Amino acid sequence: MSPTVNVKGSDSGAARILGSGTSGIAELLLFHPVDTIAKRLMSNKSKVSFSTLSPIIFKEYATAPLGRRLLSLFPGLGYAAGYKVTQRIYKYGGQPYFNDVLSRNYKDGFTNTFGERKGKMVMQAAAGSLTGIGEVVLLPLDALKIKRQVNPEAFRGRGVVRIFLEEGTTLYRGWGWTMARNAPGSFALFGASAVTKEYVFGIEDYRKATWGQNFVASIAGAVASITVAAPLDTVKTRIQNANFESKVSGFTVVKDLFKNEGPTALFKGLTPKILVVGPKLVFSYTLAQSLIPLFSKYV
Repeated sequence: MSPTVNVKGSDSGAARILGSGTSGIAELLLFHPVDTIAKRLMSNKSKVSFSTLSPIIFKEYATAPLGRRLLSLFPGLGYAAGYKVTQRIYKYGGQPYFNDVLSRNYKDGFTNTFGERKGKMVMQAAAGSLTGIGEVVLLPLDALKIKRQVNPEAFRGRGVVRIFLEEGTTLYRGWGWTMARNAPGSFALFGASAVTKEYVFGIEDYRKATWGQNFVASIAGAVASITVAAPLDTVKTRIQNANFESKVSGFTVVKDLFKNEGPTALFKGLTPKILVVGPKLVFSYTLAQSLIPLFSKYV
């Protein structure tokens, strides 16, 4: 018998879309410059020092006035809006759906294998992993956003529709590495959050967590997710920021990285990413976890 996928969860579909979408919009407005800085640091293949930091982050605007330098951190805002809001709706709104499907069809299996308490947490993490794998469908928007941030010359004045028509499947370059990154990363995000709520706060119904409890759980989830996904995220970013005509494979990227920079380069930018990208994930995840149950009272 095939698993039941048409399930009704604790929160309405509208509440999940509104809550996760609102968190995505708020995150975009606050953290797009931070994301640009992180992507440029990860894409940089030379040694980073205090003297080279400004050219790496601001590129050709490194010597421009402060205002112009700050504006240069908002490239590809349109692509980012399309990707980020859609991605947050899918990730934060979709994970509860996958959890409902797993709970309806496989709850006994998780309980028998891990026990009732741990089974509930593993199911949350597994639902997150399934959500992360499916996120690959949004890869073209992610690729365009990253290219606009770190390699804008790849566009050469072309619009979005023309790029989609001309590049086609090349926009899905790195899809395997993306899935390999998302599966453990999302598992860690939702799993660590569930563990925190279960063991630190003793919450049985995760939906009833307070804003403060969601905030602490989101910190645990974000740090775990970023750390676990860091190596594959570096590879994915370097594949995506190349010119459209480039056919560099992920294995070539890894080989060149090990040869020229050493294995520790897989974690290049991890500390600044946790410090500056971590808050972005904490912010949006906390907001989504708190707003979805709130919107459920009205829609």
